[in-house]
Amino acid sequence: MKNKILIVAAHPDDEVLGAGGTILKHAQNGDEVNILILGDGESSREAGADIAKREKQCQEVAEKLGAKNVYLEKFPDNAFDSVSLLKITKKVETIINQLKPDTIYTHHAHDLNIDHRLTFQAVLTACRPQPGFFVKKILAFEILSSTEWQVKDGGDIFCPNEYNNIEDFIEKKIEASQVYKDELRDYPHPRSIEGVKILAQYRGLEAGLNFAEAFRIVRLIKDDKNL
Repeated sequence: MKNKILIVAAHPDDEVLGAGGTILKHAQNGDEVNILILGDGESSREAGADIAKREKQCQEVAEKLGAKNVYLEKFPDNAFDSVSLLKITKKVETIINQLKPDTIYTHHAHDLNIDHRLTFQAVLTACRPQPGFFVKKILAFEILSSTEWQVKDGGDIFCPNEYNNIEDFIEKKIEASQVYKDELRDYPHPRSIEGVKILAQYRGLEAGLNFAEAFRIVRLIKDDKNL
């Protein structure tokens, strides 16, 4: 039985930075991958905001990654805290109930970016454990220039405990990342092409692999059919 995957990300480009190689791998394995982007990723910019362009880029990236569907919401960029958590949660809940995924990937709970943090809270709220609930696994990914910029304080630090070998997909991940060319920066900025590759190498080193994406298991439910 193939898996049904949902990626819930705050902004267009988070999906490929956080889990691009893993999405490619799921798609190659025949899993159904859907992507939900909650924010427009543009409206906080004083000049030159182009929401339509960013949405078009997101659609192109989803196609490159092999996702079945991409759902685009328009919560204000870097201002999710100006919207009630209930409103964000209801959007997430609607898609979750529509798709009934067994696995969800989303942001780390303690990223520097407020939109990332509220996305995580919305996902966890929408996935309140109930009898017969279909989501069995929730994983948090890391986003360059947000996760590593968090306060380095005990339990808030991103500490991965699941590693996915993406050696066969790193070049396609980088290719997809380049679609968001306006979001990339020059090295040594972490959100550079070099930064993307270095992080994948570093996570690979932690797991005896050449390239990996790392995740934090937030919840894992195993029933009699999934031991």
